[in-house]
Amino acid sequence: MLSGDRSHELLDAIAALPIGETRLMEVCGTHTMSIAKSGIRNLLPKHIHLISGPGCPVCVTVQEDIDAVLELAMKPELILTGYGDMLRVPGSRKGDSLLRRRAMGADVRIVYSPMDALDIAETEPAKQVVFLGIGFETTAPGTAAAVIAAKERGIKNFSLLSMLKSVEPAMRALIETNDFSIDGFLCPGHVATVIGEKGFDFLAEDYGLPGVIGGFEPGEILLALYLLLKQISEGRAVIQNAYPRAVKPEGNPLACQMLRDVFRLAPASWRGLGEIPDSGFVLKDELSNFDAAKRFCIESGAVVLQNGCRCGEVITGRRIPKDCPLFGRGCTPEDPVGPCMVSSEGACAAAYKYQD
Repeated sequence: MLSGDRSHELLDAIAALPIGETRLMEVCGTHTMSIAKSGIRNLLPKHIHLISGPGCPVCVTVQEDIDAVLELAMKPELILTGYGDMLRVPGSRKGDSLLRRRAMGADVRIVYSPMDALDIAETEPAKQVVFLGIGFETTAPGTAAAVIAAKERGIKNFSLLSMLKSVEPAMRALIETNDFSIDGFLCPGHVATVIGEKGFDFLAEDYGLPGVIGGFEPGEILLALYLLLKQISEGRAVIQNAYPRAVKPEGNPLACQMLRDVFRLAPASWRGLGEIPDSGFVLKDELSNFDAAKRFCIESGAVVLQNGCRCGEVITGRRIPKDCPLFGRGCTPEDPVGPCMVSSEGACAAAYKYQD
C-alpha cells in the first residue's frame, strides 16, 4: 500500500490532468468494495466517474440459474455445497434462498474450496455431492483441479454445476452495447494473475481503450487510476500492469492449461447482459460424468424478475445503486431482493455498507 503522502500526491496529480468528463469502469468485486470502503470515489474530481461493472460472480448469475439451484437442493440423498454468498441469494420468489431450503430440510453446506466438496463426497459415498461452481478465471482453475482429482481418485458421487464465466466476452459485450460509453478500464488483478497482462490486450488492440491492472489497497487503486487517466489525457491506449508483484505478462500458464484441459467455452447468460457467446466454462464431453446439469437433467426455465430490482442495470454501469427504487428501503443486506445487495462483492452491498 502506498503511504498517505503518496496518495495525496496521486490525487493532486489526477486533479491536474487536462481531461473532461471521464467514465472509468472496474470489473472486479474486490475493487468495488475497496473503492467504497476507502471513499476513493468521493476524493476524485467531480468530472471523473468510477462505475462498477460485472465483477461480482454471484451478481451476474441469472435468476433462472438461481431458481434451478434452489430446486436441485431439494433432491433426496443430495448434498449441495458452495461458497457462503450463494446461500442468501434470493430466488424469483421473495424470501426464497438456499438458507430457506436448508431450513426446509435440504442438505446445503458451505465450503471454502471445491476440494472440500470432494472430500465430503469421499467420506459420504451413499450421497450425491454437487459443488456450485461460481466465479471467473480466478476460481475456475481450482474447480478444474477438483474435477481432475475426482477422476483420478475414482470418486463417482461428485459433480459440478458450472456457472463459471469468462471475463473477456462480458467486457466485449459491454463495449459493443450501443447505449454504453466508457473511457477506460481498471482491470481485475485477481483474474490477471491467471490470464496475465496479455489477457487484456484486446481492449487496446480491438477497441482503442486503455486498461490498467491494479492491486487492491487504496493506494494501489489510486496509482492504477492515475496511470489510466494519464493515458486518456495523452490520447494513448495500452495495457499497463500496476500490480507486477502478482501479475506477469503471460499470467499463470499451468492454471490456463488446466482450464483448457477441463473446460470448453459455451454460451452463457449474464444478468443485465443476456446470453453472451463463448463466455461460460462447461465441462468437456470426456468429463460429462461430473456434470451435474446432465446428471440431474437441470434446465433453467423462464422466471418473472422481482419488481423494481435493478441489479442488471447496476452491474452494467447504467445505474448506480442509490438510483434503484428499492435501495435501502425494500432491499437491504438483512432483507435483500437482488444479489448485488447479498454478495460481499456486490455494488449495492458496498454502497449500503459504506454509504458510498
